[in-house]
Amino acid sequence: MDIQAITDLLLQSGQELAKKGQDLAAEKLQLPESGPERDKALETLGKGAAAGGLLIALLGTGVGRKLTGTTLKLGSLAALGTVAYQAYQNWLGKTEQPGTPVSQLSGPAAATRSLALLKATIAAAKADGHLDDTERARIEAQLGKLSLDPESLAVFKAELDKPLDVKDVAAGADSPAAAAEIYLISLAVIDEKSEQERAYLQSLANALKLSPELVTALESGAKT
Repeated sequence: MDIQAITDLLLQSGQELAKKGQDLAAEKLQLPESGPERDKALETLGKGAAAGGLLIALLGTGVGRKLTGTTLKLGSLAALGTVAYQAYQNWLGKTEQPGTPVSQLSGPAAATRSLALLKATIAAAKADGHLDDTERARIEAQLGKLSLDPESLAVFKAELDKPLDVKDVAAGADSPAAAAEIYLISLAVIDEKSEQERAYLQSLANALKLSPELVTALESGAKT
């Protein structure tokens, strides 16, 4: 499993959880950390069960609030790239090319963009400051169920261990398309009702050099 596959699976599992509804997501948080009851419940998420468990662990107790219509709209890398590209073109004009959407990249370019998006996802999940030692242990337990290759597992854990740094996240944007995608994937993870997390998103928009008008266009594109 590579970074692109992990990122896509997290988006898909978020979409599945959003479809299941907030109550079910909250219910899952009350399940034991291990054992047949938890395993049986996670199986109801389909083939993304392990990723769903990881996403729940990443987002903490706010998972029900954070999984919204945005998550449903951005349920895959292909959807994410399309929304970002279209929103950028609608804002700037069809004659301008913002770069290549993640879904159209391949090889090293795809790996680089996917890593930037995974970093943005993990950073956004840390924006509310809930990732203490207990939460990290839960996340690592869920990571173990994904059967990641050693390199991907090392990358994921390294990002978890980093202090939250919006400039580091924004540094992954090598084009306007990448900047738009990083913002959108972060938007899908945060709780928009949280002042702390909205402040993080605003800081990220500034670091990505996104104008307020483009931010509005991206958020509108992600929700309609």
